[in-house]
Amino acid sequence: MKNTIAVLAVSSLLAFSACKKGENTTLSDKTETSQTEKFIVDSVKVSDSSKIADSLTIGFTSKLLVFPTLKDKQLLDSIYFQNKGIKDFSKKGLQAFLDNEKNKYFNSVKSDSKDWLSDISYAQKWYTNTHMNLVSTDNDYMHIGYVWSSYEGGAHDNYGFSERVFDLKNNKKLELKDITSMPKAQLEAILMKNINKVHSGTTDNKGEVKNSDMLLVEVIPATDNFYFDQKNLYFHYSPYEITAFAAGDIVIPVSWEELKGTLNAEFKERMKIK
Repeated sequence: MKNTIAVLAVSSLLAFSACKKGENTTLSDKTETSQTEKFIVDSVKVSDSSKIADSLTIGFTSKLLVFPTLKDKQLLDSIYFQNKGIKDFSKKGLQAFLDNEKNKYFNSVKSDSKDWLSDISYAQKWYTNTHMNLVSTDNDYMHIGYVWSSYEGGAHDNYGFSERVFDLKNNKKLELKDITSMPKAQLEAILMKNINKVHSGTTDNKGEVKNSDMLLVEVIPATDNFYFDQKNLYFHYSPYEITAFAAGDIVIPVSWEELKGTLNAEFKERMKIK
């Protein structure tokens, strides 16, 4: 049941966050600096399917954000880190990239299926979905959530998340060291202590199952898959990364109070952390 809920949650997230093709979004209502007020985001999307045989249909859906005002090549490469080989970051260029990725996926499955297609005994629909979602641009920090999901046979779908925060003032991806100087081992001890603060929603016949009861690791790593708001720094873990698939994705908060005395001065000032 948890697996089904998790997949439905991802599907709902993708449907909610997808922008209409060609729609522009101006992020001026919730920004504070003149630079951010001029910041514009657009998007491109491809969604298509192909029938390989009576027993197999494949689908491809992908959405990329477009940033007409961002010109720094290194920053753009970092933003599109999951999409290697992009040379043209314009809307037209990114649309062409997605069309090419779709064709490569369809052709690859069609070619490989010659070896195993006869083994599929009932009608299936395989798919691959990837989406970029703009979460916030507070204080010139741009948070993008990357979501992927896929099914290519087996017991269940797979899905995962990547979180990245970009410093638009300094044209770079924000690193953990730009936020806190806390030693890694000390931060990982806090993550272990806070593992159950955000409930996964997993249940069994006895009721709710704690995140800590589904851990697959002895140490929860402080990864670069983080984001933050006015209250906490959050670390996001995809299924199987630190817990069993039944737990779904796990978010662990670390409060600014717990990081007190280790926060980077510039970061603390920009985020107005007391």
